[in-house]
Amino acid sequence: MLSIALRTLRLRWTGFLGTFVALALGTGIIATMGLALAAAADAPVQAPQRFAGAPTVVRPVDELSVRTPVGIRTAPLAHPRPLTPRQLGQLAALGRTVADRSFPVRIGTGPEVLTGHPWSTAAFAPYTLTSGRAPKAPGEVVVTGSRARPGEVLPTAAGPVTVVGTVRDLGFEDAVFYTDRRAAALSPRVDQVVVDAPPEAVRAAVAVTAPRTADPGTPPALRVLTGADRRFADPDPHREEQAVVTLYALLGTAAGITGFVSVLVTASASAFAVVQRRKEFALLRTAGATPGQIRRMLFAEALAVGAVAAAAGCLLGSRGAPQLARHMVANEVAPVWFTAAVTATGSVWPYHLAFWTGLVVAFAGVVAASWRAGRTDPLEALRDASADARTAPRGRYAWGVLVLAAAAGTLAYALVSDPGELLHRKTYTSRPLLLITAFALLVPAFVRPLARLLTWLPARRPGAGGLLVRENASARVRRTAAVAAPVLVTVALAGSLLGTVATLDGARAAEIRSRTAADHILTTTAPGGFTADTVDRLRAVPGARVFPSAASAVFVREEGAALIRSDARATDPSALTTTVRLPLVAGDAGRLDDRSIIVDDAWEQHTVGDTVDLWRGDGSRATLRIAAVVRAGTGDNGVYLTARNAPGSTVDRIDVAVAPGADRAAVGEALRRTAAAIPGTEVRSRTEWVAAARPEPDRRTLAGYAVVLGIALLYTAISLANTLLMAAPEQTRELALLRLTGATGAQLLRLAAAEAVTAVAVGAILGAVVTALNLAGIHGALAVLGVPQPPPDVPWEALGATTAACGLIAAGCAAATAAVSLRGPVVRP
Repeated sequence: MLSIALRTLRLRWTGFLGTFVALALGTGIIATMGLALAAAADAPVQAPQRFAGAPTVVRPVDELSVRTPVGIRTAPLAHPRPLTPRQLGQLAALGRTVADRSFPVRIGTGPEVLTGHPWSTAAFAPYTLTSGRAPKAPGEVVVTGSRARPGEVLPTAAGPVTVVGTVRDLGFEDAVFYTDRRAAALSPRVDQVVVDAPPEAVRAAVAVTAPRTADPGTPPALRVLTGADRRFADPDPHREEQAVVTLYALLGTAAGITGFVSVLVTASASAFAVVQRRKEFALLRTAGATPGQIRRMLFAEALAVGAVAAAAGCLLGSRGAPQLARHMVANEVAPVWFTAAVTATGSVWPYHLAFWTGLVVAFAGVVAASWRAGRTDPLEALRDASADARTAPRGRYAWGVLVLAAAAGTLAYALVSDPGELLHRKTYTSRPLLLITAFALLVPAFVRPLARLLTWLPARRPGAGGLLVRENASARVRRTAAVAAPVLVTVALAGSLLGTVATLDGARAAEIRSRTAADHILTTTAPGGFTADTVDRLRAVPGARVFPSAASAVFVREEGAALIRSDARATDPSALTTTVRLPLVAGDAGRLDDRSIIVDDAWEQHTVGDTVDLWRGDGSRATLRIAAVVRAGTGDNGVYLTARNAPGSTVDRIDVAVAPGADRAAVGEALRRTAAAIPGTEVRSRTEWVAAARPEPDRRTLAGYAVVLGIALLYTAISLANTLLMAAPEQTRELALLRLTGATGAQLLRLAAAEAVTAVAVGAILGAVVTALNLAGIHGALAVLGVPQPPPDVPWEALGATTAACGLIAAGCAAATAAVSLRGPVVRP
């Protein structure tokens, strides 16, 4: 049978072309992703940047370390403590010291935010002047890069400043340097200090030990950084690790969905190829071939095609990985080192993974088809060869129903046990695959009713075109299903992924709207937040009830080993009953005090009256009583506590309620007049605040989905072209008969395109149904979590664009194959 398989490949190479291209593409993508993952695993160690030229850097410990039964768990503190004057004095006794401060500097009212530093720290990067001079007066600054020239005046929250010099942009921050005295006035806290003394002497002076937690009022533990450890004094010392995690998530998702789509497409192409070769198999069975021989022949064909395609895919991956890396770096999805890492990677495992995965996919695609081809007797096979009367084997429907039941069961279990899990990106990215698989298996069952529905009106119009489209699409079930299946996959992926992201963003916006009861909200971009004097000035506005609050965090150990961080807001208890509408589950928000806390129901401990051991944002420990419990919702409801339990936090938001009897418009105008004299302060009404706080889709997530959908659309194009090419011989006979009845060439081209578009429409409708079911699951999870219920956000533009692209591809391929068929004689033997 091997010799027959090889001869079949040589004679029917056009029928295997689409499968070859799909396998080669899938293997190439897996190789590309594998090489990228290997490069991400070999991420270079981040070298010191801001303090590359500093001898020794001393900074407070900024991590919370908690011992658990399975080891020490760490988490970044929300409010690391600054060095104290006493500690600075001890260090100054060892040698020359330079205190460093870092604070945000917003330019004008736009989104650009620079990082302020004292000029004396610029020499440690080192930053060197490229133009102008160093700052000498309080209103003078030096900026990085070419965003401003010497002599320009920049508006900031602390007042206008004059640029007197520029330094080369080193790439890791957008900095603005003040005089040391002005930087100390803008940000009094000292974040770290450079000490020109031997490291041993510095360690002995500060008695640095392993990171430990601190109690309120005690000096922070200090950490001495030398050599490569000086990178921990950079603005974002963990950005490379975070970049690697992001790359793993993006590339892993793309590789997983690529494998899923390639299996579906290859299986669909193999099944249709077997249907097209019914007469060939019937003749082999009549000649004495056993079912096992038929199956072995198909497996031999799969082996030959799969091996060559997998090898070609590995070569494609070696060329594609550097291109992918350059694209990701250009779109700021990956760090700049990623391009060089991918180009220089010497890993072999991605090629092994891609090659053997390609073979497995080739065999997986032909398993069901080979079983069907070999299990019929000769007479039944010959009868099967005469018509396309049967829709699909019962086993396919059984598997489809089984997978559909599994999808429904897992959704129901998640809604009952942990609905919040459905809102996680990893879950809502992978969960649609079950439904897509189920509907892809069940496509033949929907072909006839949907085709008749879609062609009902054209079939009633004068002329035979509409009637022929309806009858051909309904009768040629397998061909229509083979075209509709890949369209279903692409449309369902586009609708489910993009629709879920948009629906969750809408739900979060609805939560913000429902929680906000303040009439006006004030925010600031000034370093250090709102001062006490500013709060007093705002309280003096007639008719304004002012409630300041601060962002913070708490840490709790759950399940004995997990250290969980929860965002918190420190506020006056009376604000929770005046300017905030909490989605309470139990308790009374008005009973919040310095010895209690409000938690959400996602906490392991969430019973009113119980006490919970936790760590505050600065690392100090506390035991607080649960005063109330709120719904976790989409995860943004957070925790509420008093200012005493948020040491180190600064007031960054002020909610204002208009007093009873006061004029709302007059109070708003008075607030704006007062805020105009407070640099960096912005006043928004409730409506403006809700609009500004609406979550925006994560750019990296959308970039990952764009890659996935692009791959799916490419696979769909290959599958459509392959299916229509394999159907060409059968179509040629049909067109020849129609030409004998008087049909013109233009009419036949339109007929072929209309049949293909009808099949695409069937797939698009089923894809839309899968999208609706997936979004209904997300909507149900939001309902169980008590989130305000905006309607699901269906990405109509994406669905329309995907369907239109598939329709154009199918129509073009169908018209092209029909045009080739029409070049022959009217009657074929």
